[in-house]
Amino acid sequence: MGGGGQQTDRITGTNTRFSTYTWEEAQKHTKSGDQWIVVERKVYNVSQWVKRHPGGLRIIGHYAGEDATEAFTAFHPDLPLVRKYMKPLLIGELEASEPSQDRQKNAALVEDFRALRERLEVIALMLVWYFGTGWINTAIVAVLMATAQSQAGWLQHDFGHLSVCKSSRWNHLVHKFVIGHLKGASAGWWNHRHFQHHAKPNVFKKDPDVNMLNMFVVGKVQPVEYGVKKVKHLPYNHQHKYFFFVGPPLLIPVFFQFQIFHNMVSHGLWVDLVWCISYYVRYFLCYTQFYGLFWAVILFNFVRFMESHWFVWVTQMSHIPMNIDYEKHQDWLSMQLVATCNIEQSAFNDWFSGHLNFQIEHHLFPTMPRHNYWRAAPHVRALCDKYGVKYQEKTLYGAFADIIRYNTHLKSHGFTFKKSFCSELFLYNMKQH
Repeated sequence: MGGGGQQTDRITGTNTRFSTYTWEEAQKHTKSGDQWIVVERKVYNVSQWVKRHPGGLRIIGHYAGEDATEAFTAFHPDLPLVRKYMKPLLIGELEASEPSQDRQKNAALVEDFRALRERLEVIALMLVWYFGTGWINTAIVAVLMATAQSQAGWLQHDFGHLSVCKSSRWNHLVHKFVIGHLKGASAGWWNHRHFQHHAKPNVFKKDPDVNMLNMFVVGKVQPVEYGVKKVKHLPYNHQHKYFFFVGPPLLIPVFFQFQIFHNMVSHGLWVDLVWCISYYVRYFLCYTQFYGLFWAVILFNFVRFMESHWFVWVTQMSHIPMNIDYEKHQDWLSMQLVATCNIEQSAFNDWFSGHLNFQIEHHLFPTMPRHNYWRAAPHVRALCDKYGVKYQEKTLYGAFADIIRYNTHLKSHGFTFKKSFCSELFLYNMKQH
């Protein structure tokens, strides 16, 4: 157990001595039911506590056996409070001879990124973080409702990241109201899904946004793996033909709709369910008197259809064209930059995307108030230049064009899948004969 035999001190408030460990020992504890994480060189056994983690059990599991310091700092605005709850989980610390970073991560880059975060806090870029927007008539109504729903989506995103109010409690309460009563969704479902995306963006089997519900094979590795393993839920060699008919129009009205209710019921999120039901009660009380039940349902789904396009194009213009691969165990900054890019700033782009055109800064500092991203951007770019980390920024037109061009990549990925699938099938038939 590395230096496990050396007992060095006592945990404050307990009678338990704790030991020192090597990275090799910590990296053995990565399985469900046996998970350790390292935060600020301290080793924590979170095997049982993950089930009670407010952010969900998977996000911690993604960092099992790793240094989770940057993710821990990024997701928790009230660090002293969180450290208080972590004390009973502390089992030791890294041996003095062990580096602070695991798996050959660039220690200098990590330290400079931490210094950048501290400097941004000192110069008050995160003030809100601490102190905490006949047929023609129906068409106009639908556009206004889709716009309101999209903007409410960016607003709930802010509260979900605890970036509006000083108190985490108030952020959580308002988040439930906005996402539940104004949008008809679940705060628990959003937290469980979205925090995993931030923790491991564009990482297969860890980022829900690239799991694609087995409807698409993406990246350079997944098509080959699915082909070799004979995993074929859909005709992936034709995925470039059905992407624009399945992805943008159906994500919110079909896939998310099903996931939200399934998640609330299966996980017993009854408070979320009540807020969600209040949205539907309010909607149908308002619109059935004008349109009747049937056309009110049609209007509801048409609004969701338009909102879904808005959501997919905005959120994926910074991720889909970027690198998608399995876990590479990179440092926090490098991992986020390889999976994320920015869209140039303008008044329209800021409003249209809810300031998620600064996707790089948002991923590096997820609890930072959105209106401060542009101030942080030059500092982040300078740090990237210093270490040769690619910092990408595109025009809105260029980003949308990249999504369209990505359809060509989907065709290529589908061809790779078919080639791998057929090659393995051919070899199998030859062996049979």
